Amino acid sequence: MRKPSLRFATRAVRGRRRKGHAAIATPIHASSVWTLESSRQGAAFAKATAPPAYYARWGNPTVRDLEDTLADLEGGARGLAAASGMGAIASAILAFVDQGDRIVAGSSLYTATMEILTRMLPRFGVRTTFVDPRIPGAWRDAVGDDTRLVYVETPANPTMIITDIREAVKAARSVGATLLADNTFASPVNQRPLALGADLVLHSATKYLGGHHDVLAGAAVTSTLRQFRRLWFTYKLLGPTLGPFEAFLVRRGIKTLGIRMERQGETAQALAEFLRDHRSVRTVYYPGLKDFAQHALARRQMSGFGAMLSFEPRGGYRAARRFVESVEVANLAVSLGGVDTLVQHPASMSHGPLTPAERRASGISEGLVRVSVGLEDPDDVILDFDRALRKASR
Repeated sequence: MRKPSLRFATRAVRGRRRKGHAAIATPIHASSVWTLESSRQGAAFAKATAPPAYYARWGNPTVRDLEDTLADLEGGARGLAAASGMGAIASAILAFVDQGDRIVAGSSLYTATMEILTRMLPRFGVRTTFVDPRIPGAWRDAVGDDTRLVYVETPANPTMIITDIREAVKAARSVGATLLADNTFASPVNQRPLALGADLVLHSATKYLGGHHDVLAGAAVTSTLRQFRRLWFTYKLLGPTLGPFEAFLVRRGIKTLGIRMERQGETAQALAEFLRDHRSVRTVYYPGLKDFAQHALARRQMSGFGAMLSFEPRGGYRAARRFVESVEVANLAVSLGGVDTLVQHPASMSHGPLTPAERRASGISEGLVRVSVGLEDPDDVILDFDRALRKASR
């Protein structure tokens, strides 16, 4: 009989553990270099793709365990871990574009990703066309013969805009472009872009994969080994290597990813419904709300709505700033995805480096508040938000 495949939660805990005498917890291999049996073996490793026990910029057994686990959870061929989310994102973008190429990307993106596309790549002759993913046919109309890369972030940071991944994939395929999907907000618990046709999945592993605000890391998972080899070559030269202890922390975080995301998603749903009905709130952006404009699309391509939301309090910029400075259970801080609830004001904080025009084009209002829901008691979070909103509206 064919052995039944293990479910997500089991795979997240076990990883690709081999039978026999082995450590339950991932061992930390704190070595930057390994001895060789011969110079011939060293020569072979020098030309190999990502050997795990040669030199740490090429690979590390602890890091490899994390990479294999992520590849399994995302349904990909190989995974690659980096020292930060931007280390993974920058490596992936640079691996798949050349001078004169054009990128088509969603208009609402993480700030540093936007800065790579608008500040750095133009220096090397690579242009980017931005599209509003909510417009039917936008991806199809934007791509052309010079398009080599399509970049999607869904749900988008911080607007929660959902991209129809299948639609973007179809547009990319029509011109032979590679599609990269940032899956940080959803995590592989709630969304698996490779199953929808994406070529690479990207993560800031600092966020939900690590899950405890105690590690900086990134990851990429490719759908084919050919794509992995191309990505790894660029990664090897840039050197955004993840350390073994950091890899251990992310791997440990993944063991509880499923149960954390389930609880955080439940609290986010309750909080979004509370905010939607609050007299001091103008608009709430959360895919789990039935009146969210892209709720139906989110239901089709996601298995859960996640723990990120944003909202606009009445009173605009001033009220938003007063709110984030008035919370007591939640924390005023950047980043997201951990066990602590975090709030921040994108226009002045995370997306402050963008120009006002760029923020408007991304859909970021001056009064938008971004919320990363943690693992506190839902009633405590809701009461905290209610108190802070009342204070902000005075």
